[in-house]
Amino acid sequence: MSAANDLPQLLPDLLPRLWAFSLRLCGNQHDAEDLLQRACLRALERPNQLRPETTPMSWMFSITHSIWINELRARKVRSHARVEWDDALLDTVADPLAPTPEQSMMNGQIIEAVERLPEAQRTVMLLIAVAGLSYGEAAEVLGVPIGTIMSRLSRARQTIGARFSEQDYSSRKPSNGS
Repeated sequence: MSAANDLPQLLPDLLPRLWAFSLRLCGNQHDAEDLLQRACLRALERPNQLRPETTPMSWMFSITHSIWINELRARKVRSHARVEWDDALLDTVADPLAPTPEQSMMNGQIIEAVERLPEAQRTVMLLIAVAGLSYGEAAEVLGVPIGTIMSRLSRARQTIGARFSEQDYSSRKPSNGS
């Protein structure tokens, strides 16, 4: 029996990772819920499109990303070009690894830095760093060469690193009165 035939049974186990990916792509819970529902519906309507050499998780990431890109294009047409991060979302995402206010603040700064990346770099960062996909899996999800994934990820990391280096430098720089 193929993974396409098993999709209704496999989908519940895929939902936590798909939800996290959707939430990070969209930046708000309402849009993420809609995106995830549309992705699941599309997968269940078209199980024959799941190729035997593709994992169901990669296929679902690809569907989710494709729907999101189409949504962004539609928003641009409707003159809503940029999705802004909603700080209230931080309160809805439990992070057991950030018990101190300092760690929570740093996590917020990292999320903000990722959100400011260009869409292509942000998506690659989310697939690799958040969803845990390999470079090859991310390339398959996005339909681009692995070199493109590596390049986008490198530029994203450089951009984020430069932003934090600038913040660190400006916080250590003595004032003119010293």
